[in-house]
Amino acid sequence: MQLLNVLEWAHTAGGAEEGGGDLTVVVLPPREAMTRGQLRRMAELARDEGIAVRWEEARGGAGAPLRTVASLLGPLRRAARIVVGDPFSRYVQLLLSLARTEGAAPGGPAAPGGPGGVVVVDDGTATMEFVTQLARGERLVRWHRKGAQGARAALFAPVSASARRRMTPSARRRVEVFSSMPVEAPEHVSVTRNDFSWTRARFGPPALTGGTDLVGTSLVETGVVDPERYLEAVASLTREHGATRYFAHRRESADKLHRIAAGTGLEIVRPDLPLELVARRGPIGRTIVSFPSTVVHTLPLALAGTGVTVAVCDVDPAWLTEGASPRARGFLSGVTGTARGVRRLPSAPPAS
Repeated sequence: MQLLNVLEWAHTAGGAEEGGGDLTVVVLPPREAMTRGQLRRMAELARDEGIAVRWEEARGGAGAPLRTVASLLGPLRRAARIVVGDPFSRYVQLLLSLARTEGAAPGGPAAPGGPGGVVVVDDGTATMEFVTQLARGERLVRWHRKGAQGARAALFAPVSASARRRMTPSARRRVEVFSSMPVEAPEHVSVTRNDFSWTRARFGPPALTGGTDLVGTSLVETGVVDPERYLEAVASLTREHGATRYFAHRRESADKLHRIAAGTGLEIVRPDLPLELVARRGPIGRTIVSFPSTVVHTLPLALAGTGVTVAVCDVDPAWLTEGASPRARGFLSGVTGTARGVRRLPSAPPAS
């Protein structure tokens, strides 16, 4: 998803004027196969748009992290601006802590490479949490994490703190958030709205099937929602809305997807591109039903003017696991409540 956001940023007026035309994207792929596949396809699209892409196997075994850091140190120090996809990634935080993000002080000499600054282009729900934590000066922790993070997190804390400072605005550092998510930026952080104009211009409009598609979520895999409750909710939504396809999240487990297909008859679709692009290319259902996630904010923008209705089903507090973080309930409710251009659905009742 972050690569799509970079493409959108690069094609806004701000992106083109502030470095979008001379942009190098560094991809740090995870080991998980579905995400790697999507990243490869998005890298191809980025190259088609004239953007240089470096594919760095930073997690490729012993020695790979050091080789990656060494190869990127020079470009990071020379870059006039740093564009960050996932501010919570420890790898991103490590690289950001090594970057030069400050430009000239007001009235002072210009720094090599032009003005310094950081742009965060993440369109995930975690963007909302990132902005809140940045405003409060808190350490950067994903919203679904609970309690202490152990010795490894303690050792990494100084690096994380350094990265957070580099994402904090100052007299010599500009900070911008480019996102479709509803965020209230702290003082001196500018927000540019991502309206998916590049996506709409590049793809579609899609053919509509006339039916209903469900969008999956990884809330079970992250330990937030009980798996049995989730399966019951999917079955109920399938029955109530006559859904025929289930667009799986890239991190959903094969076992869970098998159970969904066997229990509901839904066709499981594992997209090879972000859902915003898949939906624009079509065919797509006239109604799309999702649980609280990024897509309830992004799909109404990407599908504007197509006649598609996006509906969101609330997560019942009873679905949450005992291990869910204390903030999970309020955070998920906030994701749903701030979505614009969607139809609100009640929590799905148990399937009969």
